[in-house]
Amino acid sequence: MMEKKYSKKHLWMCIDGNKAKIGITDYAQNKLGNILFLNLPDCDDEIVKGQAFGDIESVKTVSDLIAPVSGKVLAINEELIDEPEQINEDPYLAWLIEIELEENEENLMDENQYEEYIKEL
Repeated sequence: MMEKKYSKKHLWMCIDGNKAKIGITDYAQNKLGNILFLNLPDCDDEIVKGQAFGDIESVKTVSDLIAPVSGKVLAINEELIDEPEQINEDPYLAWLIEIELEENEENLMDENQYEEYIKEL
C-alpha cells in the first residue's frame, strides 16, 4: 500500500516499499504561483535529508527544494522539465523525482497532521 507523507518544507512523498516519489504540495504551488522552471538532480545522484536537491522557479520567487529524506535518485519526471506548469494543474500527480530510500521517514507528517500544520502558517 502506498502511503503519502508530508514535510514542513511543503513536499509530499508517496512511499512504496523502499521507493518514494517526491513532489510539492498544493499549498506550496498556490504560494509559488505559476511555475516556470525546475532544476532537478540527475539519476544516480544522492539527495541528503535537510539539504537542497534542486529548485523551483515561479513568477514570484525561486525556492529551494529541501529533501525530506536521504536517498538515491532513481528517476526524474522529464515531462516537468518541459512543462513545469503541470505542477500547478495537479501537484499530487506531478511528481518531481523518485528515490530509493536510505532511511525511514518517521519525521514526516501524515495528511491530517500536514493540514493542521498549514492552518497555523
